[in-house]
Amino acid sequence: MHGTEGGDLYHVWVYLQSGPQLGLVATLLVWQGATWLDRRTGHAAWSNPIMLSIATLAILLLATGTSYQTYFRGGQYVQFLLGPATVALAVPMYANFATMRRNLIPILIAVIAGSVTASVSAMLIAHGLGAPRDVVISMAPKSVTTPIAMGISQDLGGIPSLTAIFVLLTGVFGGLVCIPVFRLLRITDRRAQGLAGGTGAHGLATARLLLVSETAGAFGGLAIGLNGLITAILAPLLVRWLGF
Repeated sequence: MHGTEGGDLYHVWVYLQSGPQLGLVATLLVWQGATWLDRRTGHAAWSNPIMLSIATLAILLLATGTSYQTYFRGGQYVQFLLGPATVALAVPMYANFATMRRNLIPILIAVIAGSVTASVSAMLIAHGLGAPRDVVISMAPKSVTTPIAMGISQDLGGIPSLTAIFVLLTGVFGGLVCIPVFRLLRITDRRAQGLAGGTGAHGLATARLLLVSETAGAFGGLAIGLNGLITAILAPLLVRWLGF
Protein backbone atom coordinates (compact mmCIF):
# COMPACT_ATOMS: atom_id res chain seq x y z
CA MET A 1 0.00 0.00 0.00
CA HIS A 2 2.70 2.44 1.05
CA GLY A 3 4.83 1.37 -1.87
CA THR A 4 1.98 2.15 -4.27
CA GLU A 5 1.48 5.57 -2.71
CA GLY A 6 5.19 6.27 -2.96
CA GLY A 7 5.20 5.25 -6.61
CA ASP A 8 2.22 7.51 -7.31
CA LEU A 9 3.93 10.45 -5.66
CA TYR A 10 7.06 9.76 -7.67
CA HIS A 11 5.11 9.75 -10.93
CA VAL A 12 3.36 13.00 -9.94
CA TRP A 13 6.75 14.57 -9.20
CA VAL A 14 8.18 13.44 -12.54
CA TYR A 15 5.10 14.83 -14.31
CA LEU A 16 5.45 18.19 -12.59
CA GLN A 17 9.13 18.39 -13.51
CA SER A 18 8.43 17.63 -17.16
CA GLY A 19 6.37 20.78 -17.75
CA PRO A 20 5.98 24.35 -16.55
CA GLN A 21 3.63 23.42 -13.70
CA LEU A 22 6.36 22.99 -11.08
CA GLY A 23 7.90 26.44 -11.29
CA LEU A 24 4.58 28.21 -11.70
CA VAL A 25 2.76 26.45 -8.86
CA ALA A 26 5.76 26.61 -6.51
CA THR A 27 6.25 30.33 -7.12
CA LEU A 28 2.58 31.18 -6.56
CA LEU A 29 2.24 29.03 -3.43
CA VAL A 30 5.44 30.33 -1.87
CA TRP A 31 4.48 33.93 -2.64
CA GLN A 32 1.02 33.50 -1.12
CA GLY A 33 2.54 32.02 2.01
CA ALA A 34 5.11 34.81 2.28
CA THR A 35 2.53 37.59 1.86
CA TRP A 36 0.27 35.93 4.43
CA LEU A 37 3.12 35.83 6.92
CA ASP A 38 4.02 39.44 6.13
CA ARG A 39 0.48 40.58 6.86
CA ARG A 40 0.39 38.64 10.12
CA THR A 41 3.62 40.29 11.30
CA GLY A 42 2.42 43.79 10.40
CA HIS A 43 4.98 44.14 7.59
CA ALA A 44 7.98 43.53 9.84
CA ALA A 45 11.39 44.06 8.27
CA TRP A 46 12.35 40.37 8.45
CA SER A 47 9.11 39.21 6.82
CA ASN A 48 9.71 40.92 3.46
CA PRO A 49 7.78 38.59 1.11
CA ILE A 50 10.27 39.03 -1.73
CA MET A 51 13.20 38.01 0.46
CA LEU A 52 11.27 35.12 2.01
CA SER A 53 10.09 33.86 -1.38
CA ILE A 54 13.59 33.90 -2.89
CA ALA A 55 15.08 32.09 0.12
CA THR A 56 12.27 29.52 0.28
CA LEU A 57 12.38 28.71 -3.43
CA ALA A 58 16.17 28.38 -3.33
CA ILE A 59 15.93 25.96 -0.40
CA LEU A 60 13.22 23.93 -2.14
CA LEU A 61 15.25 23.62 -5.34
CA LEU A 62 18.34 22.54 -3.42
CA ALA A 63 16.43 20.10 -1.21
CA THR A 64 14.70 18.40 -4.16
CA GLY A 65 17.70 18.49 -6.49
CA THR A 66 15.71 20.48 -9.03
CA SER A 67 17.75 22.51 -11.49
CA TYR A 68 17.04 26.18 -12.05
CA GLN A 69 16.36 25.46 -15.73
CA THR A 70 13.60 23.02 -14.74
CA TYR A 71 12.09 25.53 -12.34
CA PHE A 72 12.30 28.41 -14.80
CA ARG A 73 10.14 26.61 -17.37
CA GLY A 74 7.25 27.69 -15.18
CA GLY A 75 8.86 30.62 -13.42
CA GLN A 76 9.24 32.45 -16.71
CA TYR A 77 5.48 33.05 -16.83
CA VAL A 78 5.68 34.92 -13.53
CA GLN A 79 8.72 36.84 -14.79
CA PHE A 80 6.72 37.90 -17.84
CA LEU A 81 4.32 39.70 -15.52
CA LEU A 82 7.12 41.98 -14.28
CA GLY A 83 6.58 44.17 -17.33
CA PRO A 84 2.84 44.75 -16.79
CA ALA A 85 3.45 45.11 -13.03
CA THR A 86 6.00 47.86 -13.65
CA VAL A 87 3.65 49.63 -16.05
CA ALA A 88 0.90 49.36 -13.42
CA LEU A 89 2.95 51.72 -11.22
CA ALA A 90 1.65 54.44 -13.55
CA VAL A 91 -1.76 54.21 -11.82
CA PRO A 92 -0.66 55.65 -8.44
CA MET A 93 1.70 57.98 -10.29
CA TYR A 94 -1.26 59.42 -12.22
CA ALA A 95 -3.13 59.95 -8.96
CA ASN A 96 -0.18 61.97 -7.63
CA PHE A 97 0.67 63.73 -10.88
CA ALA A 98 -0.27 67.22 -9.67
CA THR A 99 2.02 66.92 -6.63
CA MET A 100 4.85 65.61 -8.78
CA ARG A 101 4.54 68.48 -11.23
CA ARG A 102 4.63 71.09 -8.46
CA ASN A 103 7.78 69.53 -6.99
CA LEU A 104 9.57 68.66 -10.22
CA ILE A 105 12.81 70.57 -9.49
CA PRO A 106 13.29 69.18 -5.95
CA ILE A 107 12.51 65.70 -7.29
CA LEU A 108 15.14 65.98 -10.02
CA ILE A 109 17.75 67.28 -7.58
CA ALA A 110 17.02 64.45 -5.14
CA VAL A 111 17.17 61.71 -7.77
CA ILE A 112 20.36 63.09 -9.35
CA ALA A 113 22.01 63.26 -5.93
CA GLY A 114 20.88 59.74 -5.12
CA SER A 115 21.99 58.39 -8.50
CA VAL A 116 25.48 59.90 -8.25
CA THR A 117 25.89 58.80 -4.63
CA ALA A 118 24.80 55.22 -5.39
CA SER A 119 27.14 54.82 -8.37
CA VAL A 120 30.19 56.58 -6.94
CA SER A 121 30.02 54.94 -3.51
CA ALA A 122 29.58 51.45 -5.00
CA MET A 123 32.53 51.83 -7.38
CA LEU A 124 34.82 53.34 -4.75
CA ILE A 125 34.02 50.61 -2.23
CA ALA A 126 34.60 47.87 -4.83
CA HIS A 127 37.84 49.51 -5.93
CA GLY A 128 38.97 49.94 -2.34
CA LEU A 129 38.42 46.23 -1.73
CA GLY A 130 40.66 45.39 -4.67
CA ALA A 131 38.05 44.38 -7.24
CA PRO A 132 39.19 44.34 -10.90
CA ARG A 133 38.04 47.06 -13.26
CA ASP A 134 35.20 45.11 -14.90
CA VAL A 135 33.74 44.26 -11.48
CA VAL A 136 34.05 47.89 -10.34
CA ILE A 137 32.23 49.08 -13.44
CA SER A 138 29.57 46.39 -12.99
CA MET A 139 28.73 48.02 -9.66
CA ALA A 140 27.98 51.44 -11.18
CA PRO A 141 24.33 50.82 -12.17
CA LYS A 142 23.45 48.50 -9.26
CA SER A 143 20.62 50.78 -8.06
CA VAL A 144 18.89 50.82 -11.47
CA THR A 145 16.22 48.37 -12.55
CA THR A 146 17.72 45.21 -14.09
CA PRO A 147 17.19 45.65 -17.88
CA ILE A 148 18.60 49.18 -17.87
CA ALA A 149 21.42 48.26 -15.48
CA MET A 150 22.59 45.36 -17.65
CA GLY A 151 22.59 47.56 -20.74
CA ILE A 152 24.62 50.27 -18.98
CA SER A 153 27.08 47.70 -17.65
CA GLN A 154 27.62 46.17 -21.08
CA ASP A 155 28.22 49.56 -22.71
CA LEU A 156 30.75 50.54 -20.04
CA GLY A 157 32.72 47.30 -20.27
CA GLY A 158 31.30 45.64 -17.17
CA ILE A 159 29.81 42.17 -16.72
CA PRO A 160 26.01 42.34 -17.27
CA SER A 161 25.27 39.04 -15.51
CA LEU A 162 27.24 40.21 -12.46
CA THR A 163 25.42 43.53 -12.55
CA ALA A 164 22.10 41.67 -12.46
CA ILE A 165 23.20 39.96 -9.24
CA PHE A 166 24.23 43.29 -7.70
CA VAL A 167 20.87 44.79 -8.71
CA LEU A 168 19.00 41.90 -7.07
CA LEU A 169 21.02 42.11 -3.86
CA THR A 170 20.57 45.89 -3.73
CA GLY A 171 16.81 45.57 -4.17
CA VAL A 172 16.41 42.83 -1.58
CA PHE A 173 18.54 44.70 0.96
CA GLY A 174 16.77 48.00 0.23
CA GLY A 175 13.36 46.41 0.60
CA LEU A 176 14.47 44.86 3.87
CA VAL A 177 15.85 47.98 5.55
CA CYS A 178 13.99 50.92 3.97
CA ILE A 179 11.03 51.09 6.35
CA PRO A 180 13.09 50.55 9.56
CA VAL A 181 15.58 53.20 8.39
CA PHE A 182 12.80 55.69 7.72
CA ARG A 183 11.42 55.05 11.20
CA LEU A 184 14.87 55.39 12.78
CA LEU A 185 15.54 58.69 10.99
CA ARG A 186 11.94 59.85 11.54
CA ILE A 187 11.33 60.37 7.82
CA THR A 188 7.54 60.43 7.64
CA ASP A 189 6.98 62.21 4.32
CA ARG A 190 5.72 59.51 1.95
CA ARG A 191 7.05 61.40 -1.07
CA ALA A 192 10.57 61.43 0.36
CA GLN A 193 10.31 57.75 1.29
CA GLY A 194 9.26 56.81 -2.23
CA LEU A 195 12.01 58.82 -3.90
CA ALA A 196 14.65 57.36 -1.60
CA GLY A 197 13.45 53.79 -2.03
CA GLY A 198 13.01 53.99 -5.80
CA THR A 199 16.35 55.70 -6.34
CA GLY A 200 18.37 53.54 -3.98
CA ALA A 201 16.81 50.12 -4.47
CA HIS A 202 14.54 50.34 -7.55
CA GLY A 203 11.44 48.14 -7.88
CA LEU A 204 11.88 45.81 -4.91
CA ALA A 205 11.99 48.65 -2.39
CA THR A 206 9.17 50.42 -4.23
CA ALA A 207 7.00 47.31 -4.06
CA ARG A 208 7.63 47.17 -0.32
CA LEU A 209 6.72 50.83 0.13
CA LEU A 210 3.60 50.41 -1.98
CA LEU A 211 2.26 48.05 0.69
CA VAL A 212 2.53 50.90 3.18
CA SER A 213 1.46 53.89 1.10
CA GLU A 214 0.19 54.48 -2.42
CA THR A 215 1.91 57.87 -2.43
CA ALA A 216 5.27 56.34 -1.53
CA GLY A 217 4.78 53.74 -4.26
CA ALA A 218 3.94 56.43 -6.79
CA PHE A 219 7.06 58.47 -6.05
CA GLY A 220 9.09 55.28 -5.99
CA GLY A 221 7.88 54.44 -9.49
CA LEU A 222 8.81 57.92 -10.68
CA ALA A 223 12.27 57.56 -9.11
CA ILE A 224 12.83 54.22 -10.86
CA GLY A 225 12.28 55.78 -14.29
CA LEU A 226 14.24 58.97 -13.60
CA ASN A 227 17.13 57.11 -11.99
CA GLY A 228 17.41 54.78 -14.97
CA LEU A 229 17.60 57.72 -17.36
CA ILE A 230 19.97 59.77 -15.19
CA THR A 231 22.31 56.84 -14.51
CA ALA A 232 22.47 55.99 -18.21
CA ILE A 233 23.64 59.56 -18.87
CA LEU A 234 25.92 60.09 -15.88
CA ALA A 235 27.50 56.65 -15.38
CA PRO A 236 29.94 56.96 -18.33
CA LEU A 237 30.98 60.41 -17.09
CA LEU A 238 31.45 59.15 -13.53
CA VAL A 239 33.51 56.15 -14.67
CA ARG A 240 35.78 58.48 -16.66
CA TRP A 241 35.96 61.03 -13.83
CA LEU A 242 36.99 58.38 -11.31
CA GLY A 243 39.62 57.03 -13.67
CA PHE A 244 38.16 53.57 -14.19
